Amino acid sequence: MFRTTVVGRAVCLMLGTAYALSGHAQENKLERVEITGSSIKRIASEGALPVQVVSAEQIRASGATSVAEVVQKLPSMQGFQVADTAIGTNSGGIATVSLHDIGASYTLVLLNGRRIAPTGSGSTINLNAIPMSAIERVEVLTDGASALYGSDAIAGVVNFVLKRNHTGGNITAQMDAPQQGGGKSGNLSLTYGLGNIETDRFSLVATYRHDDQRPMKSGERDFAKTSYLRFQNDGRDYIYDRTSTSAVPANATVTFKKGSNIPSYSFNPYQKVNGECAPNNYYSLNNATTANAITQSCAFDFVSTIDIYPESKRDSLYLSGQLQATSNLKLFSDVAYSRLDLIARIAPNPVPVAIPSSGVYFDKYIKPNLTANQLANINTISASYRGVDFGTRDSETITDSKHVVLGGELDIGNWNVNSAFTWSQNAINEQYVGGYFKTKEFTDLVKAVAFDPFDLPGKQSEATQKAMADSIYHGSIRTAKTTLKGVDARASGDLFKLPAGTVSMGVGADYRQYNYSQDPSVDAANGIIYNLSPSPQYDMSRSNAGVFTELVAPLFKGIEVTGSLRYDTVSAIKDATTNSTIGKSMSASTYKLAGRYQVSNQLLLRTSYGTGFKAPSMLDIAQPLVSAGVTAASYDCPYPGTDFCKPGKLQYSVLSGGNAALKPEKSTQWTYGFRFEPSNNFGFGADYWRVNIKDAVSGVSEKQAFSDPTKYANLFTKFKTPAETQEYYAFISSSLNIGRTVNSGVDWDVIARFAASDAKITVGLTGTHLLKSSYTRPGTDNDWTDSMNKYGENNAVSFRNILRGTFKYESGAWTHALTLKWRNGYKDISQNVRDVATKSTVKVQLDVPDYSTMDWQTGYKFNKSLDLRVGINNLLNVAPPLTLRDSSGHQVGYDPRYADPKGRTFYLNASYSF
Repeated sequence: MFRTTVVGRAVCLMLGTAYALSGHAQENKLERVEITGSSIKRIASEGALPVQVVSAEQIRASGATSVAEVVQKLPSMQGFQVADTAIGTNSGGIATVSLHDIGASYTLVLLNGRRIAPTGSGSTINLNAIPMSAIERVEVLTDGASALYGSDAIAGVVNFVLKRNHTGGNITAQMDAPQQGGGKSGNLSLTYGLGNIETDRFSLVATYRHDDQRPMKSGERDFAKTSYLRFQNDGRDYIYDRTSTSAVPANATVTFKKGSNIPSYSFNPYQKVNGECAPNNYYSLNNATTANAITQSCAFDFVSTIDIYPESKRDSLYLSGQLQATSNLKLFSDVAYSRLDLIARIAPNPVPVAIPSSGVYFDKYIKPNLTANQLANINTISASYRGVDFGTRDSETITDSKHVVLGGELDIGNWNVNSAFTWSQNAINEQYVGGYFKTKEFTDLVKAVAFDPFDLPGKQSEATQKAMADSIYHGSIRTAKTTLKGVDARASGDLFKLPAGTVSMGVGADYRQYNYSQDPSVDAANGIIYNLSPSPQYDMSRSNAGVFTELVAPLFKGIEVTGSLRYDTVSAIKDATTNSTIGKSMSASTYKLAGRYQVSNQLLLRTSYGTGFKAPSMLDIAQPLVSAGVTAASYDCPYPGTDFCKPGKLQYSVLSGGNAALKPEKSTQWTYGFRFEPSNNFGFGADYWRVNIKDAVSGVSEKQAFSDPTKYANLFTKFKTPAETQEYYAFISSSLNIGRTVNSGVDWDVIARFAASDAKITVGLTGTHLLKSSYTRPGTDNDWTDSMNKYGENNAVSFRNILRGTFKYESGAWTHALTLKWRNGYKDISQNVRDVATKSTVKVQLDVPDYSTMDWQTGYKFNKSLDLRVGINNLLNVAPPLTLRDSSGHQVGYDPRYADPKGRTFYLNASYSF
């Protein structure tokens, strides 16, 4: 149908390529299967709900090295968490999915159609739990599905369908090497299956994969090497200062007696003597003189010491078995195990060190820099010290994911009954393996004047170096696990015939128990680790139960309607640590109506309308007020002139707590779309979607609270960390059922196939156009804002347009592919920067440009057993665009959520089947 021309080829090449998300492709075998979004087994076809499918071949053709890379790069995905943010958080490298920018906790993730244990006390799934080598296909339902699956499916469903009927063996290996150094990775997988359930009445499949990811250091990328960022905007030179006043040599802070009316004084003794700050330090651009504080500090370039991409090792194992016990009864089992061992390296420890008002430190560094009046009124002296000589802070998080399903499937007449028991667990062990101190050993070093916090790093004696090494803590600081136990039963079959076809029905019920527990290590609880507020102890559990029914009826020729209804109950939370019950039991009824109209063999119309709900996480409800780290940004004191202010602009402690009065979040959503395929060689489609959420769990952000501390006075309290000498203000993060969100957009795709001499060419474009992504400001129900094409108040960007294109050329044993990934630019966060020419502090808001990368892959199939693929990701070596964002990890100068720091990366993939 299509004639090949030079111009045509050029246009196709310009379009680029993406996964050919051919969810509309027809299967030759008319087998009844269960499709994500329906409980009724039937012939696979384009249905009333939009389902995108990514096959195992498409995954391998993409060059992806992790499950997260596979699904997070789909245009319909926004608002997810990436592993890179482990640098500077205790995420442990968790990677999530989030459909349509609605949020990871609103996107249900399934493994072979069943739930798996989440990470933490809510519903968010860590994609590292999915065994990548076992994936047969990924089904993505881009419409809400609470009426079938219950809580958490407001945005949609991602179902990983794993291999169950594979014969023979396969060995696949891949090596990746970024051109600019650092970040090398490799993986090896082994798969073997025997038996065919159709002919041998049994099947067994086993697959194992090992992944090794090396770290990438900030200094290995020019765009990420410093927190003292010089840049140009509109022809002017600026400096963005994200340095830290926990420095080496240390800054000194002196506070004075109440009633003396002397402002606190922060200064750097090294700078006072030498006239400039030490190497790798800068005279802080946040220095200022006010009535309450004088700051003349040097600031440490902490980014120069960090990794920007974490080191990790992953092992995953999947075992599947099926047995056709009788002609009507099939037994099955799935066992999945994965272990992720991730090491995140951040800047050396910032440590407040109390300095006595007499002795060698005082006489040498403090006394010469104070006036007589100041000396007579000293209250406290502390050093803001950066422990460079102790090494970077290295945390190792080991995540073990286990998943077991035992079940059976019974055919009774034209009905199919499926039931299974599920046991699933996600467990973490967070350890310190470098740079963190033991309390006694470190304080003994300070008391003995064994090292000088006000001196340059690298000047310690061998004895001091050994004492420093002996003061480093190695061991676990906390363990946590989430365990899911569940049983489900569902049945589907035909009821009766109408003139237009057969009416089918599905019914089902499920029951799940969740337990979330967390324990600080003995050392953490007993204060063995310096300046560590131990993680709180939790042992919480609750249960969920639900029943549902679904009906599919062909009303007229080509017109089919589907209706589904579900009722869920969620119990109150039992807290074993306090032997109490917290919150109330919840219930929700949800429904969905959907229809499809097959206008002709070429044109399909579809629509749906439904409701959904999401239960708050257990910690949202039952968490006591506990320490939750520090604010993401530095702030001026919320109440200047009071006793609990920190000197200058610094980070403050954060406390978080639950709300026992929380209730479920509720949603309404609808879709309508079409699919047009005038021939087997061409097709395109689009689906409009809209999701409204009310009673969303929300809270006032730290930025809001510090911007208006009078309004939010109830969210401030006093708190003292173990190493601080006095109480300071702290921000309380708590949740309310007050938020509302509205998200809408269009998912679209175009695919064309045509022949050119002895070759086949496939061109595809898929994209998501976001029309609306609005939310009420935290703590309000009618004060609306959004993050559309801008860095919003939720510290994120909602991209109006994301697209992915593919161009694939197949000729004989050769396959060549180009992939284009593109997202539009956005308005950056407004930041205070230094104008170099005027030496004044001004506000700047950058225009972050579009970001696009192109990937190339060439494959050659030697025979039925062996094929080899070589490729280059980010072929044009496009660097991440500059942004001045100040959240989501310690990286500065770019946003790891929206751009890949690896740059041009070469890879080789080989696969041998036997």
